[in-house]
Amino acid sequence: MSYRYRKYYLSMVMFLMTVVITVACVRDENPTPATSPAIVGIQTPVIGSHAPSTSAVPVGQAKSTSEPTQESTLPVLSLHRVFDELTFGRLTNLAQADDRIFVTEQSGRIMSFTNNPDPQEALVFLDIRDRVNDSGNEEGLLGLAFDYGFDSNGYFYVYYSAESPRRSVISRFTANESSNQRVADPESELEIMTVPQPFQNHNGGQLAFGPDGMLYISLGDGGASGDPNGNGQNPATLLGSILRIDVSSVAPNNGYDIPADNPFVGSISAKEEVWAYGLRNPWRFSFDRHNGDLWAGDVGQNSFEEVNLIQAGGNYGWNTLEGNHCYSTKANCDPIETVLPVIEYSANKGCSVIGGYVYRGLAIRPLVGTYVYGDYCSGEVRGFQYQDGKAVVDSLIVDSSLNITSFGEDSKGEIYALSQDGSIHLLTPNAP
Repeated sequence: MSYRYRKYYLSMVMFLMTVVITVACVRDENPTPATSPAIVGIQTPVIGSHAPSTSAVPVGQAKSTSEPTQESTLPVLSLHRVFDELTFGRLTNLAQADDRIFVTEQSGRIMSFTNNPDPQEALVFLDIRDRVNDSGNEEGLLGLAFDYGFDSNGYFYVYYSAESPRRSVISRFTANESSNQRVADPESELEIMTVPQPFQNHNGGQLAFGPDGMLYISLGDGGASGDPNGNGQNPATLLGSILRIDVSSVAPNNGYDIPADNPFVGSISAKEEVWAYGLRNPWRFSFDRHNGDLWAGDVGQNSFEEVNLIQAGGNYGWNTLEGNHCYSTKANCDPIETVLPVIEYSANKGCSVIGGYVYRGLAIRPLVGTYVYGDYCSGEVRGFQYQDGKAVVDSLIVDSSLNITSFGEDSKGEIYALSQDGSIHLLTPNAP
C-alpha cells in the first residue's frame, strides 16, 4: 500500500480525535493518447485516476474568494453556433482585424473570413505548418496579436512551438494586399524571441497588446508535473511568467526593447522582461477594454483552478501555492509575498480553466463589466463582477456540452467560445 493511501486510511482513524484531513481529486498528467484530438492547455483526466490526496492544505488566514459574496444577478445565456458553414480544426484563438475574423489552428494555420452572419469561405491567411511542432498535447500555434498599426504596416505577431531543439517562438509576420484581401507571406517571418522548453506541456502561449502599446506574452512553467525545475518561483527565468516587451522598433537588425517601467528593470536576480511570475500554465489572458485590467486564467495541478488579476511584479504563488492553498510539497508554505486569486474552484467542478474576457459588448446589457471564463471539462461558462477588490458575483451563465478551448472577442466586444470540434459559438441572450 502506497504512502498516500496509508495516510488516507490513518486519517479515518484519527477522525475520532477530531483531526480533519483534506481529500482532493488528483488528475492525471500524462499526455492525451495519439488517437485523441490534441487540446492545448488541458489536463485530460483518465478514468480511474482519482485518488485521495493531501495536496490541498488551506493557507493561514487567507480568505477564499471561490464563493460569491452576494446572490447572483447575472443572466442565464446561450452559446449559439455561428459561421457553421466553415470547418476548422483544433482552434486556439479568435480575433478581429479590419472587417475580418481570424482564427488560429493548432497545426499552424491562420484562417480568415468576413464577419457577417453567413460567410461562405474561409481563406488561408498564413500557413506555417512546416515550422510548427504540434506533436505534444499542448504544443502548436498558440498565440496571435495584431499590431495597433496593422492597417498601415500589416504587422502581426504569433506564438508557436518548434522542435530540434524544443522551444517557443514569438515572431512577427507581414501581411500585404492580395486581390483586395490581406494575405501574409510565410517568408516575412522575423523572430522576436525564442524560449527553450524542457517539456512538451504548459506552453501558455497567449499574445496581446496592452492599452500601453506593449506586447504581453504568457509562458507556462516549462511542463512536466509539479514544476520540477522550480521555474514558477524563479523570476530569473522567462518560464512561469507573463512578459512585457516593446516591439515598436523591431527590425531585421534590431530586437525588442524592455520598457523602462517594467518591475524588474535593473534587477540582477530577475529577467527584465518579466511583468508577473509564479504562474503554472496561464491559458488565455486578456485586457479589459474599458479600464485596462489584465485578467488571466491559470490551469491548476491537481485540485484548484484559478483566475487572477495580474499586477506588475506580482508573484502568483505556483508552485508554493495552488489557488489559495499550499501545494502538496509545501505544506508549511507562507503566502505573504504572493497575490491570491480572485476566483478559485475545485477539481470536482472542472479540470482546466479557460480564461476569457470582461464583457463590453452591446448585445447583453446585464452582462457589461462581467469577466467571462469557462472550463474545458465541465463546459460551463461562468462570470463574475469585480468590485472593491473582490468578486461580488460568480455564477453560472451557460451550462454547455462543449469542450471549450479558448474564447475570443470581436471589434464590438462580443464574446465567442471556441470548441474542440472546431466550431465557433457566440455568447447570446436566451431566446424569449
